[in-house]
Parts: sequence; structure tokens; C-alpha cells
Amino acid sequence: MKTLLHVILLVLCGLSLYAEPTQTITHAGSEPTIKGSAEYFVGDVHVDYLFKPKESAPYSGAYVTFEPGARSFWHVHPSGQHLVVTSGTGWTQEWGKPKVEVKAGDVIWCPPGVKHWHGATATTSMTHMAITGLLDGKSVQWLEKVTDEQYNAQ
Repeated sequence: MKTLLHVILLVLCGLSLYAEPTQTITHAGSEPTIKGSAEYFVGDVHVDYLFKPKESAPYSGAYVTFEPGARSFWHVHPSGQHLVVTSGTGWTQEWGKPKVEVKAGDVIWCPPGVKHWHGATATTSMTHMAITGLLDGKSVQWLEKVTDEQYNAQ
């Protein structure tokens, strides 16, 4: 009797014991563009979130657009991050290494715990899709600002 009552309640609530997962579609432009915080970015940066982490897929995605001269602060990702440059030209740099130019079509893998920054060149904007892993509820640890001297160094 209890089992029958539970089934009836589930059906009345629109649920099923055998519900199958379905796809989710987030339509382009349905999420607002967010201005990158001055706590984490230098210059004009815009973030368009694509998807949030899920229990079965612990990573998020966003388009990040850096206007000329804009860049992230130094930071690390506890679970790593893939960047797919979708337009423009930018720079990325690991701590203690020279900065590297990246262009549309390039894919960057930022391993877990590697201190780095990324952004536009001084004269060209750059957009990348960031796919960022989540570990223990964290996707990024923000560190210090990338100084103008660091940014402009050859």
C-alpha cells in the first residue's frame, strides 16, 4: 500500500520512477554579459557564461572577451582550464616564463596549480572560450595583479 501511494504521489507531481534524462538548451544571449571585476582583471573584460558545473560534469564554460590591453590577474586553477581562442590575438604567460602569443583557433591547456595570466595584446582584442574544472567547490584562486611592466615585457 505504501509503495502504491508513493507511485501515485510521484505521478501527481509529474515525476516518474523511470524518468529519463533529457537535454538542456541554453539559448544564445539568454544570459547577461557581465563586466569583469577590477578585483580579478585589468582593463575592459566581458564575460558571457555558457554553462555552470553539474554534479556529473564538474566544469563550467564562458566566453571571455578582453579589449586591447586588458588581462586577468595571475591565478591558478585547482582542476585545470582549457582555453579556446575564438577571435583576435592575445597573450598568455606562466610564472617565470616568457609570454606567448595566441590567435584564433589556438587551444591552451592550463594544468592544475600552474600560475598564469591571459589577455589581449596591447593593440588587439581577444576572445576565448574558457572551460574550467571544479575541485572541492573551487575553480580558480586569484593572485596578484599583472603589472604593466610584466604585461609589456618581451
